[in-house]
Amino acid sequence: MRRTRNRAMTRVATAVLSTALILTGCSHPSHTSHPSHTAHPGSTQAADGPAPTAPHARHIVLKGAVNVRDLGGYPTSDGKQLRYGVVFRGDALGKLTPDDLSVASKLGLKSVVDFRLPLEIRTDGADRLPKGASAIPLPIDDTGLYERTTAAIGSRDPAVQQKALGDGKGAATMRRIYRTFVTEAGARHQFARVLDTIADGKELPLLFHCTSGKDRTGWMSYVLLRAVGVPARTAEADYLLSNDIRKTADEKTREGLKKAGIMRDPQLIVPLQEVRKDYLGAALTEADHRYGSFDAYLSKGLGLDAGTLHTLRTRLLK
Repeated sequence: MRRTRNRAMTRVATAVLSTALILTGCSHPSHTSHPSHTAHPGSTQAADGPAPTAPHARHIVLKGAVNVRDLGGYPTSDGKQLRYGVVFRGDALGKLTPDDLSVASKLGLKSVVDFRLPLEIRTDGADRLPKGASAIPLPIDDTGLYERTTAAIGSRDPAVQQKALGDGKGAATMRRIYRTFVTEAGARHQFARVLDTIADGKELPLLFHCTSGKDRTGWMSYVLLRAVGVPARTAEADYLLSNDIRKTADEKTREGLKKAGIMRDPQLIVPLQEVRKDYLGAALTEADHRYGSFDAYLSKGLGLDAGTLHTLRTRLLK
């Protein structure tokens, strides 16, 4: 009985860490999307499908994944627009249902980039991919976040949890993680590989994801949008949209932790569950500090030459 209870505790604690960028935001067999979100026909049509009428229209509603979206439709500063049905962002796909796979098959995906670490995949499960899609593993290091947070939450000790996550420590941890997206050579290499793969065009349509689809995926989406000329404010809005889309699932995770007696104060994990302007700002400030500007980060930090950037824009814009 004790072993069963310990395994259950571990599963719930593990579920929480997803929201911190490591594990899935909800460990149940299926996720629940925000009730107002509906898939727009343009999300599953060809590259030149109709433009959505609202940001949520890009959201592809699935039972086994919360935060899957089409990046199409965003306008650039020079009056162009991202094509639909070419690049998608998402969270972990390991719990897709048969109906989900049917929906995903209509996207025509050729490749799915997975930023998760091997430990995340072992815990949450390998992606379930629609026919015709190949996996491209590009793990990005979490700097030990998983082990530290698991230990704190799994302890069931409010004092330990407060010490690890309280008094602004959760948010500080997230800002530190975002800075590593810029400072760590391994992270820069993986982000650059995604952009190179998109520019090459052979693996399109492509979806990239991490576990919750908000941090590694959020930075990748922001970088891609800015690289093709989408204004910074628009790219930021796409980044922040994860809070709205993940809201219901994240609330259920906190409720579950409290009911299970694992956390007395599950609000401690809110900074890990959310995306915030200052998290994004930490990465952008680091890019400016190290490279002088965002454009210099693209060229010097990610090694993207003018030809690759031109091809990327030609491939994605109409």
